[in-house]
Amino acid sequence: MERRSLSLLFRAARLIAGLSIAGCLSVAQAQPNEHTGIDLIGINMSGANFAPHITPGKVGTNYFYPEEKYFKYYASKNIRLIRFPFIWERLQHDLYKGVNFDQMRLLKRTLDFAANHNQKVILDMHNYGRYKGKLIGSPQVPYEAYATVWRKLAKAFKNHPALLGYDIMNEPHSTDGLWPGAAQAAVDAIREVDMDSLIFVEGDRWASTFHWRYVNEDFLINDPADKIIYEGHLYLDKDFSGRYAKDEVVDPMLGVERVRPFVEWLKENNLKGFLGEYGVPGHSESMLLAMDNLLGYLNENCMPSAYWAGGPGWGKYVLAVEPVDGKDRPQMEILQKHISNSCTEYGPEQ
Repeated sequence: MERRSLSLLFRAARLIAGLSIAGCLSVAQAQPNEHTGIDLIGINMSGANFAPHITPGKVGTNYFYPEEKYFKYYASKNIRLIRFPFIWERLQHDLYKGVNFDQMRLLKRTLDFAANHNQKVILDMHNYGRYKGKLIGSPQVPYEAYATVWRKLAKAFKNHPALLGYDIMNEPHSTDGLWPGAAQAAVDAIREVDMDSLIFVEGDRWASTFHWRYVNEDFLINDPADKIIYEGHLYLDKDFSGRYAKDEVVDPMLGVERVRPFVEWLKENNLKGFLGEYGVPGHSESMLLAMDNLLGYLNENCMPSAYWAGGPGWGKYVLAVEPVDGKDRPQMEILQKHISNSCTEYGPEQ
């Protein structure tokens, strides 16, 4: 109850300080060339998160940090918003020791590549609320250990021109009520060293937008900088997992209906939102139509999104948007359709 009371005060402050987010987002705004508005259409540049069960693993064998050509391709499509997943255990091999020099170098190289192409990056710790299988907030992984690694990351990258913000944890789930405390600890630690960057905070239950109000109704984080972006994920298959059946057919408005509870929660609480993951099989006409309608609805609400996924190592994976044999995937045409917008800051508005 104390957190909710504090949140009411912060919510009131948001009505006055809404421009603080708009100012931060101006760095991500497109240069006037081939489209207008801010960068609402993004992709997940995957690869560094592969084989999380093999840690630390070997770069180039178990996982991949993308070469510059991947950033160049998406820039050529006017996609300048990149969510970049990485694995905590590779960054920090031991919970009570420093961060790994090679991983920090590769993260910086990633940001450098993005900067070369006028792109902005969200650094995403892709760990599902855990470190080496143990919940954050458990005796094995205390909140302070989690806060410490984010403090180090923020200190290292806060001034990089390609940094948009920090996605403090991908899809926490089954956290036994520990996740809100963990999220607050990470936000507090980041704000000790960086008051300017956005912080993207996902909800429990895999960040599901459809189930958001069942499990995250009171999930309100206090941020002295007032630059929190709440993040949800959605997929259109029967069990919400992204493991689509081969011939699955969906209603054209399914994506809208699955994201609507999240959008309505954001509106009621005067908060900003981001759809950090969604993806559809490129061979399915019904899925592509549902994706088209979903992006139309998000753009109406000025909510950015990041498609899952691009980057190296995907091959012919049906959700991937990476070209095959030099040919764009069907999903790319829909992404292109929704790039232009009239938004000046992240929504939704009430």
